[in-house]
Amino acid sequence: MSPFTSSAPRTPEWRHLRLAIDDGVATVTLARPAKLNALTFGAYADLRDMLAELSRERAVRALVLSGEGRGFCSGGDVDDIIGATLAMDTAQLLDFNRMTGQVVRALREAPFPVIAAVHGVAAGAGAVLALAADFRIADPSARFAFLFTKVGLSGGDMGAAYLLPRVVGLGHATRLLMLGEPVRAPEAERIGLISELTEEGRADERAAALARRLADGPALAYAQTKALLTAELDMPLAAAVELDAATQALLMNGEDYAEFHAAFTEKRPPKWQGR
Repeated sequence: MSPFTSSAPRTPEWRHLRLAIDDGVATVTLARPAKLNALTFGAYADLRDMLAELSRERAVRALVLSGEGRGFCSGGDVDDIIGATLAMDTAQLLDFNRMTGQVVRALREAPFPVIAAVHGVAAGAGAVLALAADFRIADPSARFAFLFTKVGLSGGDMGAAYLLPRVVGLGHATRLLMLGEPVRAPEAERIGLISELTEEGRADERAAALARRLADGPALAYAQTKALLTAELDMPLAAAVELDAATQALLMNGEDYAEFHAAFTEKRPPKWQGR
């Protein structure tokens, strides 16, 4: 995303979630614990706009997405969203569904790694938010459920039919999206849905440690790796290796590449600048 901004100021406060930034690590907390962090129209919009702002600013080098209370996110709020959408016309429904997809695109296209720290339930849209992260670190209590068919909608919501087969394979994705049955942490780890299974209660701690490691590393190299992983999902091999070549040529002109060589020669750890 372009770092060039318009005259609009940075948002000073987000009403539907919490944001904290500490030395390049952003922590975004879904904060409706009484509703298992169910998403509202405002929460979706805040996530979309916040990710756009953080991506432009270039101050964030890693982001942790977590949920307050007993679970990660129970999906869209049944009363605030499902009830309201029943009264919408097609144009309004299309606007809403495009907005939820924009959140997923923002997670995938952000120029920094995103880590989902999952405990308890990650259901519906909450499961897709975790799916769209680059890493999913989960407690043994975590359970994922893609519930869209259970409310009479397509399982391919918010890009799930695109992302999930690429993470767990077509067979597992078909089962999860068709049936909407919960997948508990041990199975989720077995099929590749979880990046790391922690001890109970340690997902947030482990996610923060990974975010710190990433933020202290070669940020530009990580950003380009993420971009290539997303871009090359649908590319033929010839196009992919050409894009890899162009990316490496650019990075070989960067400060971090030269810094690695200097650090190796001087037998010291590299001091990454993200440039």
